[in-house]
Amino acid sequence: MAYWLMKSEPGTWSWDDQVRDGVAEWDGVRNNQAAKNMRAMSIGDRAFFYHSVNEKRIVGIVEIVREYYPDPSDATGRFGMVDVKAVEPLATPVTLKQIKGDPRLAELPLIRQSRLSVMPIDGESWRIICEMGGVEP
Repeated sequence: MAYWLMKSEPGTWSWDDQVRDGVAEWDGVRNNQAAKNMRAMSIGDRAFFYHSVNEKRIVGIVEIVREYYPDPSDATGRFGMVDVKAVEPLATPVTLKQIKGDPRLAELPLIRQSRLSVMPIDGESWRIICEMGGVEP
């Protein structure tokens, strides 16, 4: 199993929207590196659901339930999407400030490539963030 972090603007698609719909398409990604990361996802992988913009915090965990396929909203045909399912909320959301304050997480793409919307998370960082959020890794 691989781990990821997926950012969403809560005013566009929030954790509450994800929970309400259960399984939903993760579409609209138009960055080549983020799309490459999505192509690497497999069914059963887990991802942190990150509220971007004003909140800047991890609020939940989703599971990849459908691998990369064409995004019909992309007229160029270059980009795709995956389907994700809500798994569980974090008992305590983990903020970007908390992540930046933990030296064990200093190499995360979330810190080093802050504008990237879909990024890998190594297993040890996954465990640390889960513990910070009050959920089992």
